[in-house]
Amino acid sequence: MAVPHDQEVTVNGRRYRFPAEPTVVVCLDGSEPGYIEAAIAQGLAPNLAGLIESGANLIALSAIPSFTNPNNISIITGRPPVVHGIAGNYFLDPETGEEVMMNDPRFLRAQTIPAAVAAAGGRIAIVTAKDKLRTLLAHGLDMSSGRAVAFSAERADRATAAENGLSAVLAYVGLPLPAVYSAALSEFVFAAGVRLLERFRPDLMYLSTTDYVQHKAGPGSRLANDFYAMVDRYVGRLDAAGALLALTADHGMNDKHLPDGSPDVLYLQDWFDARLPCGAARVILPITDPYVAHHGALGSFATVYLPLGTDLAPLLGALAAAEGVTLALSREEACRRFELPPDRVGDIVVLSGRRKVLGTSRARHDLSGLDEPLRSHGGLEETRVPMIVNRRVGLPPGRELRNFDVFEVALNLAAGRGKPLPATPAASPA
Repeated sequence: MAVPHDQEVTVNGRRYRFPAEPTVVVCLDGSEPGYIEAAIAQGLAPNLAGLIESGANLIALSAIPSFTNPNNISIITGRPPVVHGIAGNYFLDPETGEEVMMNDPRFLRAQTIPAAVAAAGGRIAIVTAKDKLRTLLAHGLDMSSGRAVAFSAERADRATAAENGLSAVLAYVGLPLPAVYSAALSEFVFAAGVRLLERFRPDLMYLSTTDYVQHKAGPGSRLANDFYAMVDRYVGRLDAAGALLALTADHGMNDKHLPDGSPDVLYLQDWFDARLPCGAARVILPITDPYVAHHGALGSFATVYLPLGTDLAPLLGALAAAEGVTLALSREEACRRFELPPDRVGDIVVLSGRRKVLGTSRARHDLSGLDEPLRSHGGLEETRVPMIVNRRVGLPPGRELRNFDVFEVALNLAAGRGKPLPATPAASPA
């Protein structure tokens, strides 16, 4: 079905033009700007350098908490967590009192941009590194239509036409099934994107990688440079295939360890148990997911549930004074400041600084999988991310970008898209 290029879709109160050409949005998991800058400086990313020279090289701020799930869903819906409801990888379900993964579409409260484009007649492709995101990102797509494909690199060998819109994915992509803890998982995402662009010709495609490399190595390291050289090769192929290409990230990454290489952790459950009856507080770490080997479930954002009637003021004051804590906020203040859904946040929200992570109890964290000094994310120090587009971008004066503005930038503001559509302002996470 041919769709007029001047058609618009409205998603969560924001207007987007229907793609006038194949449009590819990439979330480079964990990619603070320094990784790309270092690879370019060492001559390892000529395609990214070319995009920056001829297109747009912008900086955006991620959503808080600066974790994978809330930011991928913010990107795909164009809105912050207060709108879409995904406030972490993991949360305390108030209906059951159980701690659960927030990767079931029943937790999603907003339509996705690809689903809206699909409803308008567009062809959609979504490829993720890990399967934890696939069902959320593909929510609202009809896999039986022949016009939608969504699969993960992690489970590419299990893809079916009924569930994923495509079977025999390994043969289709031409690569073996990659290991979950590997750079090859992200390479599979890019290789799949190139093949889909060549054969399926989607109107809109979303590719989301994994931050395995970024958790292990900083900008300019050999491991990181090798990874971004690989990314650069696929960026060049996507660009050469004629796609409008926009890259951003879900969060950055920082060293979170002491000089001896051990993690620099404030164990919040132990902290609260020393001040309240043991077990009265319940600390939730939203970074938690099935893939904790590379971060030990240690990040820079935590939320704490307290017994009804607990006086928060002395606890907030003591937390704010604790070494490495950037912010200790009540639920109301945290939700207002960071645009979070109040029913999915505890009584207290804690953010730690550039070098500090937050844990529950020392005995509850298995750190045996950390074969390198800890690098992690989640706080304010990991919100600065790149936004690179292979077209000039007409950004309104004074506009501060969020990573979840990337579809607006690609569909509404990139060169050749005509007069920009009115933007919906979003508050800063700072």
